[in-house]
Amino acid sequence: MTNINTAFTQWISPDSGAFTYTGRIDFTVPCTPCFLYAESSAAFRFHGTGFCVKLKNYHSCYHNYLGVVIDGSVQPKIEITEHNTELTLPVISGLSDADHEVVIYKCQDAAHYFDFLGLYLPEAAAMLPAPARPARRIECYGDSVSAGEVSEALDYVGKPDPEGHEGIYSNAWYSYSFTAARMLNAELHDIAQGGIALFDKTGYFHGPDYVGLETTWDKLRYCDYFGELTPWDFSRYTPHVVIVAIGQNDANPDNYMGRDEAKSRRWMEHYKALISKLRSKYPNALIVLATTILFHEKAWDDAIEQVTRELADPKIVHFLYSNNGTGTPGHIRKPEAEQMARELVAFLKGFGEDIWNENN
Repeated sequence: MTNINTAFTQWISPDSGAFTYTGRIDFTVPCTPCFLYAESSAAFRFHGTGFCVKLKNYHSCYHNYLGVVIDGSVQPKIEITEHNTELTLPVISGLSDADHEVVIYKCQDAAHYFDFLGLYLPEAAAMLPAPARPARRIECYGDSVSAGEVSEALDYVGKPDPEGHEGIYSNAWYSYSFTAARMLNAELHDIAQGGIALFDKTGYFHGPDYVGLETTWDKLRYCDYFGELTPWDFSRYTPHVVIVAIGQNDANPDNYMGRDEAKSRRWMEHYKALISKLRSKYPNALIVLATTILFHEKAWDDAIEQVTRELADPKIVHFLYSNNGTGTPGHIRKPEAEQMARELVAFLKGFGEDIWNENN
């Protein structure tokens, strides 16, 4: 990594009050918050010409990246090439000597965790009050599509993924979930993990001992590659809208839905139980049940529709995209995610402003 420029001598601690944090972030040690889920972020404002970020990365797989957005412009991802050691990423400099708003965010899911250790600014720079938090709040439980995996592979729109991509095309900023949240000016907690299914021992996450959403949905630290699992304190964040977007990885290793009545019924009962647990945590939220446009058999969407009817809750609804389950054999690329986001946003707007009412 590039050594810190000697002009960058002003240190800003993560617990200084200058940052607006978003996501299930572990603040057990306030001066070293640990970023766990894709799209977890820290936003800040400063007056000056540049900054650099200090962190400590814990690597699991793939290439790992930090995302940076400056004044609404997405910057090239910064690759993190050193692990298990404190490091300062290359300096971002040459900005106009003016006020700037910055978002730094985690581009991927459990391919890595990292401790955010703070910022260095030029001595003449000045931190400004932290950005305001959006009034609207969304939470999304999903898989790799919700996490933005392989979203930057623009030459592969509507095609299978490029072979051996190793995470180099993954960017949570371009996921449909993060895109929709920005369209709605909403805060997003993206509880998304590539390969996850409902049940343990199914899907593709944490192979060969696969772990499902039934295990991870209520966790802060959710991947034991990095130590023990820890519970999430649901009082820290109450969404107005909850999106549950699983049911695509569940066909591995057995695509039983609609073929085996007992197994199909068991999945629906457990899925229903998970949605009921979410309802108990968020009594007033609009809960949207969905999958995505990634190829999958319609039987899984039919099962979700059946569960929606059985729950008989007017604020638990089933949503289908215009090309649901038929849009692409590969992951969703940026333009496809934008179209998904537009459809999702239009659907949510159909419920009116009341869904964002704290007391509704």
